Amino acid sequence: MSFPIDEAIRLLEQTVAGLQTPIVDLIAVQTRDPFKVLVATILSARTKDEVTAAAAARLFARAETPEALAKLGLVELEKLIFPVGFFRSKAKYLHALPAALAECFGGQTPSDIDALIQLPGVGRKTANLVRSVAFGLPAICVDTHVHRIMNIWGYVQTDTPLATEMALRAKLPEKYWIRINGLLVAFGQSICRPIGPHCDQCPLATLCPRLGVIPRKTGQKGAGGKTAQNPGKEQLFFSWNVNGLRAALGKGLLEILQRTDADIVALQEIKALPEQVPEEIRNLPGYQSFWHPAEKKGYSGTAVWTRTAPLQVLYGLNVPEIDREGRVLTLEFADFFFINAYFPNAQPELKRLDYKLAFDAAILNHLNRLKARKSVVLCGDFNVAHREIDLARPKENRGSPGFSDEERAWMDTLLAAGYVDTFRQFCPDPGHYTWWSYRSGARAKNIGWRIDYFVVDERSSSRVADAAISSAIHGSDHCPITLRFR
Repeated sequence: MSFPIDEAIRLLEQTVAGLQTPIVDLIAVQTRDPFKVLVATILSARTKDEVTAAAAARLFARAETPEALAKLGLVELEKLIFPVGFFRSKAKYLHALPAALAECFGGQTPSDIDALIQLPGVGRKTANLVRSVAFGLPAICVDTHVHRIMNIWGYVQTDTPLATEMALRAKLPEKYWIRINGLLVAFGQSICRPIGPHCDQCPLATLCPRLGVIPRKTGQKGAGGKTAQNPGKEQLFFSWNVNGLRAALGKGLLEILQRTDADIVALQEIKALPEQVPEEIRNLPGYQSFWHPAEKKGYSGTAVWTRTAPLQVLYGLNVPEIDREGRVLTLEFADFFFINAYFPNAQPELKRLDYKLAFDAAILNHLNRLKARKSVVLCGDFNVAHREIDLARPKENRGSPGFSDEERAWMDTLLAAGYVDTFRQFCPDPGHYTWWSYRSGARAKNIGWRIDYFVVDERSSSRVADAAISSAIHGSDHCPITLRFR
């Protein structure tokens, strides 16, 4: 059955009428100046709307025209637009923008997409947005919200925003092209959120197939009999194997982190040294960051961002052959330890199984030492599917890396030692996965494996308010997982 796009957009327009307007649309309402819309769009990339709005107001107070912008120095621009995402790069784009407009377009902002993408800091998303918002011309701006929600609806089946744009150009009625971005951005920020979407409040609940979606919990009881909506202080933990931090940054990682607004962010397989990535991610506003990269460049590695300063940070497991791969990073807080781990892959023909089992034994010893002192939260890519319901094709993969008897037996040992697989506290059902092969459209078909986990010690399971898989978030062959911890 095809998705009823006309009915969906009609309902969205009714819903969005009472929601906050995306900042670029708001600026277009306030002024029909294409130059201001262009500048605001450049500022808005991977930045919260409220941050963009404040930065745009400061900048436009000093420079409302290309001529005025040309008089501002680079350092001054950086100060005016901070703390938008990638503010130093954006300052460079803005510094070069007046000359580019003057040399190529007589000082005017062009409306053609091919012309717009010649300007500094302007890609296809920005060009489409400027063309549609500033000029009212047919264009489809595909950001992470449009890409994500169109795939949740099953209206397209695509892996990248560019592929979504091309698919929508061929399928979406042109009358919706201009307004689809504003509708879905407002909808995606408020109701159809990347993590814990409010499906219980969604006006499209009877239409949406919810492909790859884990809705937020509404009153489900966790361990100890408390509900996931129980009031009180909760922290949101976010874990993701990004399969290369630099690659993930190019796929919208900063915007995802900003919109998730987690208290602790744990990334695995970063494949980078801190000095190899932009300052905007090294010094993410509001966070302290800690890094444990592998000695081998472009390989393995872990990193953690935290809003609360840890009491101490432990790098590795005091096992040199493990620690040189940067696989474990432990942060101690007042009442719990947080461990970010990237477990080894057993490799084809189980060539690295002995190494992985040695790692398994070492990290379990580490957990046991820590849980004697306070609560323990372990997260990361475990590189093992524990039970048959944790992968789509268990029979075909029996004995394969990640589903060998030895690896699965260690998961049994872990749980028997007094630890809890938090996702299974809330969801006993099959069909929920965190990793999909890039081959044969596995993700679109949901032929996946659940190999990423949040685990806590048994005594602390009552502190778990919710555990979820955010399969709608793209940017890696894995998807993020989250934990709400009291």
